[in-house]
Amino acid sequence: GMFIARVSRGRTVREFVFCVMIIPTAVCVLWMGAFGGTAISQVVADAAAPVKDAALELKLFEMLKPLPLAGITSFLGIVLVLVFFITSSDSGSLVIDTITAGGKTDAPVSQRVFWCIFEGVVAATLLLVGGAGALTALQAMAVSTGFPFTIVLLVMCVSLYIGLRQTQKAGL
Repeated sequence: GMFIARVSRGRTVREFVFCVMIIPTAVCVLWMGAFGGTAISQVVADAAAPVKDAALELKLFEMLKPLPLAGITSFLGIVLVLVFFITSSDSGSLVIDTITAGGKTDAPVSQRVFWCIFEGVVAATLLLVGGAGALTALQAMAVSTGFPFTIVLLVMCVSLYIGLRQTQKAGL
């Protein structure tokens, strides 16, 4: 919330809704449609055996292997995962930095770098100390909180819709 509010400052509501809600949703629909369709096609054609037998970390690459341009799409997959982790860490660091700076948006760069490094050290420590069991527990927790969080998001969507309709009726 805080990150989106900060990067959306100065934008119109229309720009915000389009860039923060519609574009990401459209990209997710296209992504899931393309890769979900590919996975279903491979299962129907009985070509999914290598994917089933592959380690969890390699399943995407095994799915892409029989497709044209597998090398390019595999490289693109790695780049997208890196971009996801880097931007997630950066936005988290931005929020923590803003909070610890008392709401100031012009905190020292060294403070932001500290939070980036601290996040990385905490993540590495959790993986090293906890091992695969800790990662499995974290994944289970994320999955189990998904449904309640979905309910909260749906309520927020309804509230946003109601708020936008009231603003439109008021002529603002």
